[in-house]
Amino acid sequence: MQLTVIGCGDAFGAGSRLQTSFCVRSSASTFLIDCGATSLIGMHRLGISPNDIDTVFISHLHGDHFGGLPWLLIDAKYVSKRTHPLVVAGPKGIEARFVALAEALYPNATTAERGFDLVFVEYEEQTHLEFGGVVVNPFEVHHPSGAPPYALRFKVDDRVVAFTGDTGWVEALYAVARDADLFISECFQYDVTFPIHLDYRTIDANYEKLGAKQILLTHMGEDMLAKIAEVDTSRYMIAEDGMTIDL
Repeated sequence: MQLTVIGCGDAFGAGSRLQTSFCVRSSASTFLIDCGATSLIGMHRLGISPNDIDTVFISHLHGDHFGGLPWLLIDAKYVSKRTHPLVVAGPKGIEARFVALAEALYPNATTAERGFDLVFVEYEEQTHLEFGGVVVNPFEVHHPSGAPPYALRFKVDDRVVAFTGDTGWVEALYAVARDADLFISECFQYDVTFPIHLDYRTIDANYEKLGAKQILLTHMGEDMLAKIAEVDTSRYMIAEDGMTIDL
């Protein structure tokens, strides 16, 4: 199984990084974890075909995490000529929010005839969902976005990949991270604690209790990027657009 970082930036393009999106290729399925507004650009740069994507898992409904979905839709219809279904899993209201966004950008985009089904599925707290051999378990976290935000824990190919989404520190992250082969953690700040974002000092204070096998820091703001040299690289990997991790 391989994870590719399509984008690891924050909402503001800190460090000229693309917005959040990860591509996971496994023997069971190829899927995206989040789909920020720049995701299609990143996919083209990395040679990832949109038609290879079976499912998109959205952590929460902010544009830098789900705003790339309309571009996938119009690419699928006009460029990639998609014929097989695309499943989008996300928080309650994901379909209505997607329709509002897509119609604002491209009127009639969601009602025009297309050659594939676009299927929306909503998470329920700590209720497993399975899509083509990929099992996801959502844990509600704290990041106001108009719908419940989630950290996501995936099991596929006997591996576990977990992702905080965006959140301040919550106890649920212990269960999300425990024994994960890869735990992807947002790390917006270095030592400034926000109620809706994680910072390096808080993550590091909980390192042992998280219990993940590998931790990848992502979604870093300018202040955090300026402190990269302070990160303990024996404990953490630093996300970069385009990097790949074999699991």
